[in-house]
Amino acid sequence: MNTRQGGFSMIEVLVTIAILMIGLLGLAALQTNATIAELESYQRSQALVLAQDLADRIAANKSHADDYKRTNVGLTVDTNPCSSYTAVADQDICEWGNKLAGAAEVTGGGTKVGAMLGARACITEPTPNYYLITIVWQGVANTSASSIGTTCGVGFYGGKRRLVSIVVRVGLLGA
Repeated sequence: MNTRQGGFSMIEVLVTIAILMIGLLGLAALQTNATIAELESYQRSQALVLAQDLADRIAANKSHADDYKRTNVGLTVDTNPCSSYTAVADQDICEWGNKLAGAAEVTGGGTKVGAMLGARACITEPTPNYYLITIVWQGVANTSASSIGTTCGVGFYGGKRRLVSIVVRVGLLGA
């Protein structure tokens, strides 16, 4: 009696395709997570560059460091030309706020895309002669609440709030 078994090769092919598809889906998920992580790190590096820029501006204008204290810088774009301000601190905040709003890179349609998503900043003086520059923006993925004691941007980004801070110490030269 000669019996032939049929269809066994077809089952092997289907199992192989199923295993291959699971692997490819895993690879696609890995690529998506890598892209999100790359965007998050790019935004964080942009925020650090901008925070250091303002720290340098405050250090260069030490005698008027108190004039830099603001909340929600960059929330709205300043429509006045920055050169119209007479005080150096106001010019610096105007220029820096425009950078924070993304004015460094503009698309052909005029959309400002050169900074973080929904970025805003707060400059405070928690202790005398120490200025805290805090930049917050909306991240892509949810994260846990920040443990730092700043209230800048609290309640605006849901669980996607990102934050960087730099402390600038201004020395008293003639005291």
